[in-house]
Amino acid sequence: MGKYTLLVFDWDGTLIDSKAQIVNCMQSTIQSLAFESRTDEQISNIIGLGLEEAIRSLYPELKLETIRYAAQTYREHYLNKDKTPSPLFEGVNDVLDNLKESGYDLAIATGKSRRGLDKGLIESKLESYFPITRCADETRSKPHPQMLEEILVDFNTNPENALMIGDSEYDLQLANNTKVDGLAVSYGVHGLMRLLKQDPVGFIDDIKQLPKWLSDHG
Repeated sequence: MGKYTLLVFDWDGTLIDSKAQIVNCMQSTIQSLAFESRTDEQISNIIGLGLEEAIRSLYPELKLETIRYAAQTYREHYLNKDKTPSPLFEGVNDVLDNLKESGYDLAIATGKSRRGLDKGLIESKLESYFPITRCADETRSKPHPQMLEEILVDFNTNPENALMIGDSEYDLQLANNTKVDGLAVSYGVHGLMRLLKQDPVGFIDDIKQLPKWLSDHG
């Protein structure tokens, strides 16, 4: 192990291929509430933000009460109605096994709600890998640094010894705002050129490349 002792992962688009389910649930919410339509691409763009922040980004004119009602409608679709698969990306289990055996501390920082992340962790059987997780409804949404700062405190880790791994510009902005190195993954919701504008320390095109990247750079 090199300079990094703590690896903090984003969830959606980094460990789990959930783009289709998130887009479907948001489209169902928009239809249920008769909001002005938004494209799948517009919805994909806000994946990674906390739910209320995401809805506000799509509909900046809405009042807070309406945003909260829309968020609750989305949660109902996501937790109880929508059955779109959200599989782990190929190789995630093997990579996490490798990292755990190598002695890294592992954590998750996500725009998901606590209920949403817990549901995903249980369904994917990944709970045991991540003793510490933070969700947008129990702290501040990305890219505010609070989420990552709390994880650093929990692990008693300095910013220079942590690496934030994510597929959206919000993940990398979170890292920058916390003075933590960010590693971009190019297979998620935001394209590589957009990610590189946030000055990550590097990028990977497949989660299976992470152990070697850490061996070469970490």
